[in-house]
Amino acid sequence: MFDLDRWQEIFSSIRSNVLRTVLSGFTVALGLFIFIVLFGIGSGLKNAFTEGFARDAQNLITIYSGKTTIAYNGLQSDRNVTMNNEDYDFLVNNDKEKVGYSTPRYTANLMVKYGKESGSYQINGADPEEKYIENRKMLEGRYLSSMDLVRKQNVAVVGRMVQRDLIKNGSPVGKDLDINGTMFKVIGVFSDDGGDNDERHITIPITTLQQMKKGSDTITTAYIAYNENLTPEQAIKYGDKLKDGLKARKNVSPDDENGIRVWNNAKNMNETFMFMAVLTGIVTFIGLGTLLAGIIGISNIMVYIVKERTKEIGVRKAIGAKPGSIVALIVQESVVITVVSGFVGVGLGVLALHLIGDNLEEYFIKNPSVGWYEIIAAFIALVISGLIAGFVPAYRASKIKPIEALRTE
Repeated sequence: MFDLDRWQEIFSSIRSNVLRTVLSGFTVALGLFIFIVLFGIGSGLKNAFTEGFARDAQNLITIYSGKTTIAYNGLQSDRNVTMNNEDYDFLVNNDKEKVGYSTPRYTANLMVKYGKESGSYQINGADPEEKYIENRKMLEGRYLSSMDLVRKQNVAVVGRMVQRDLIKNGSPVGKDLDINGTMFKVIGVFSDDGGDNDERHITIPITTLQQMKKGSDTITTAYIAYNENLTPEQAIKYGDKLKDGLKARKNVSPDDENGIRVWNNAKNMNETFMFMAVLTGIVTFIGLGTLLAGIIGISNIMVYIVKERTKEIGVRKAIGAKPGSIVALIVQESVVITVVSGFVGVGLGVLALHLIGDNLEEYFIKNPSVGWYEIIAAFIALVISGLIAGFVPAYRASKIKPIEALRTE
């Protein structure tokens, strides 16, 4: 392998046959380049779809109440269904092991004032776990705590846009907001990937908001982020179980789709997983097809190269070269060309993905990239293919008698 004379022969052969070498290398480089770019674009599509479901918790079940459309159990249709704290406890305790995070929410649009500034904002009464349900990031201060709920504290966590609209200059933490005539101390500021609209929300303890509404125990929505270990199919069954149980509890017909409404992200995730599986299969098939085409190309070129060098092989054997040394020379040359060309293909592929970057976001391709595991695996596959492609014809040629090799046209 480290025979200096052999390396000199290899480089001499490469310099003497530049076109042949370029054609061999081009096949390898092109195969890896296309493979990396295709897999990178496939990864970009996955990233775009994943981000589309990441604004709120991906494993989210949202439960609303509405008006019934079907008479049931002696009760008329067009009846308002209202959820309360006991209904929320029923939902959460229905199958505790399947619950990750959860929060009830009571929503009201109220007038908020700070100094001379004022505006109507959505006030959400919630539990501390709302932070995880909404995927909120704290910019300053803290979120709600369990003691805030127990003590029914007049504290508020405001969105970034509320700070910009009302408080404007300086940190809002520790300042007082007038919410519908009641003073609340700001304890934190959050950002939300949902955008400006979600950042114009204000969260206060649900117990405090219910107390402001004359002791009501009403909730508007129940959010349950199911255990991430559940498969989409298990999560769908779990959501259906919650819906059926709450319908029975609130005397809503099982066929009534409006009295109790459940939005289960698992259904969307299941469809997304199926789409991504198909997409991954297509990209993998095309990528492997590209590698296979590269392997076939290497094989064809190596067969041609060995055939072209048959006389040279005959001369080598005539002057005493052993078949093993002839095979080793051709195989080593094949591997050198494959490795160098492979590095070129990998470099160009990675550079192409870097240049693409986020320029194709409008086509749902975000941050296209390929893991080094896939790149190394493809690289090794092509190198081994180059080795085999050089070995097979070289081995056959090494078995030819010198006189027959010298007569070859």
